[in-house]
Amino acid sequence: MIFLSALPVLATIFALALGVRSLHAALLGIAAALLAISLAFPVPASSIAALTLRWLPVVTEVLLIVGGGLLLSEVLHQTGGQAALARWLQGRCKPGVATTLLVVHGVTPFAESLTGFGIGVTIGIPLLTHLGLPPRKVAVVGLLGLCAVPWGSMGPGTLIGATLSNLTFHDLGVASALVNSVAFVATGVVAAWLTTANVGRTKAVFHGILSGLALTAAVWAMNSLFGTAAAGALGGLVMVALHLLIGRQRAPGPALERMGRRALASYAVLLGGVLVAGWWVRAAGLSEHWRYMASPALWLFIATVWFARGQQVHGAAQRAWQSWTKVAPVTGLFIVLGVLMAVSGIAAFLAKILAESGAAYLAAAPFVGAVGGFVTGSGSGANAMLAATQAEIARSLGVHVLWFMAVHNVAAAFLLMASPGKVEMAIQLAGGDASDQRRWIQAMVLWVALTVVTVLAVVNVVGVGHILIG
Repeated sequence: MIFLSALPVLATIFALALGVRSLHAALLGIAAALLAISLAFPVPASSIAALTLRWLPVVTEVLLIVGGGLLLSEVLHQTGGQAALARWLQGRCKPGVATTLLVVHGVTPFAESLTGFGIGVTIGIPLLTHLGLPPRKVAVVGLLGLCAVPWGSMGPGTLIGATLSNLTFHDLGVASALVNSVAFVATGVVAAWLTTANVGRTKAVFHGILSGLALTAAVWAMNSLFGTAAAGALGGLVMVALHLLIGRQRAPGPALERMGRRALASYAVLLGGVLVAGWWVRAAGLSEHWRYMASPALWLFIATVWFARGQQVHGAAQRAWQSWTKVAPVTGLFIVLGVLMAVSGIAAFLAKILAESGAAYLAAAPFVGAVGGFVTGSGSGANAMLAATQAEIARSLGVHVLWFMAVHNVAAAFLLMASPGKVEMAIQLAGGDASDQRRWIQAMVLWVALTVVTVLAVVNVVGVGHILIG
């Protein structure tokens, strides 16, 4: 039974490590889970219909969020909305550490939280190329902007993790915001260090620390006040305003072009719709079914339609559909794998075995989550595959499940910036001789990511494992 319980996860990870396509790796994991269920972990036939009704809305919502994020990004790119915003920001902030932190802790988290899938990098790196940095440093600093991935694409990965852990989306978002301070501060420090000469490096690093702490406070406050879905975008927006204020040019920059204004207005429709609809549902005391009125799955499409009116966006819609047909099946299948492991008892049994290592597993848990994020290339995929098992282990060890899962959620999300796909995208955007420095870029981002995960392991042992036991 031990081998069968571990088989779905091991089969998936080994397949991905051998270069098998994510879709096929997910199918292999599901096949292994079905084999384990048929041989040792039976699921009563009478419960299948109820389980389908419970999980189908979650899967549908996540896949619609994926589709909406891709569509909005493609439309903004084709019409020049993203480029107009980039030019406006570049003209209003003087070069130096202020612009670096504006991108790393403001622009990229804001864009990534709204659309996801590394789109924030496509906006941030073009800004960084104007700072006079070597292309290899541009690529690394651009990737560091992926520090708010738990809220990427308005949080489907965190939603999956919360659902599989029997936690609320809001609570896991708030806890993740505090734990993610490690990632926010680390990215600020490294970005400031890489982009500053030796003479002013100490002051720049201090600014990086302050910026990371400010982003932590902003995301935590927005998560507490307005909910998890909008927290990353609102927190990033606060930081954009803050850094523009601190690093503004003495002479006024160029005015925002018409398409840039429309892009900002579409973001306002998206955020305003999620926030106002959520407030209305809560104020009216409506049932849980009405929460979909405030879901990003709805408002991403509304914002896209609002922006695209009168524009030729057929090509953008076609590209978004092509991307969705590649991303959505993989995301959906990883969710199915996680659900099968949870409802069959595979996750609970595997957790019981792993929990026998005792407190030692507290140090290993963030690395397990990080490996999940790295091999799947998705916070949603990592949580779908591992969240149920990790939550069961936390319960078996008697530690605080919410904080344990917050550490897992942050670790699984942070290593995404070091995934080969994200690194390749950054290299192509940075241009120049960045492609010749691929090994250095990959090694640097991995070093940062693994350092953060190591600190999270210490947090798990010292904080979750001792202070929060009970």
